Amino acid sequence: MQQRHFYDCPLSEKLLYTGFLLIVGTGYLMALVYLYTSHQGHDGKPGLSIVDIVDAYYGNRSGTKLEAAIRGPMAGYLRDQEDRNEIVAWLKAGGSEKEYTTKIHPILEKSCLQCHSPDSGLKIPDLSSYSGISTVANIDTGVSLHTLMKLSHIHLFGIGLVALGIGLIFRLALMADIPKAFLMIMPFAAIFADILAWFLTKWDPVYAYTVVTAGALLGLGWAGQILISLYQLWFLQEPEKADLSG
Repeated sequence: MQQRHFYDCPLSEKLLYTGFLLIVGTGYLMALVYLYTSHQGHDGKPGLSIVDIVDAYYGNRSGTKLEAAIRGPMAGYLRDQEDRNEIVAWLKAGGSEKEYTTKIHPILEKSCLQCHSPDSGLKIPDLSSYSGISTVANIDTGVSLHTLMKLSHIHLFGIGLVALGIGLIFRLALMADIPKAFLMIMPFAAIFADILAWFLTKWDPVYAYTVVTAGALLGLGWAGQILISLYQLWFLQEPEKADLSG
């Protein structure tokens, strides 16, 4: 059976492939923005860094979850630096219930309790009571293993299917077998390495570099397949026709 290529596809098939590639490409860019906004700032500095990745998975074990949150992703909701310093000082002093009632609760009531209370209906820590805040006033060990298991199976199924869809389209590309096979398999290897590195980073922060490297390889693999496919879908001519037109 003769191998099909993009120039063999009718217009309807080209439009179908183009729509899918544009949608998943845009979805991947949105995912990058989400990851950036979710993880950046954990180290108290603007931008995404290795320290931010470590804090997300391994945790900031020199401080508490609450301290990591108000210095990182939640800093925008608690804009008064003196209020943040007051909460951190309370945490480092042992987080007594008396000081929570007299000093900390008024700060939280002003800036945080619109969301962090039982009445909000949101599945986030309750900071409106001492018993509630105590759950995040302990050492920050990063995302829990339960959450990692939940996220990993969702990503493995979802991203695996997207990689399959892109690969099924890219198989029609006209190029040498070895680089073509490499581009097709790279996203699958990167997905596996990335998610494995989540668990390894929780054990040892050095594996945060693997998370970043695997994520970059996934992006490069998909970018290569999508851009080559889109170009060949609309600009590649059948060799015989190209020779005649030349």
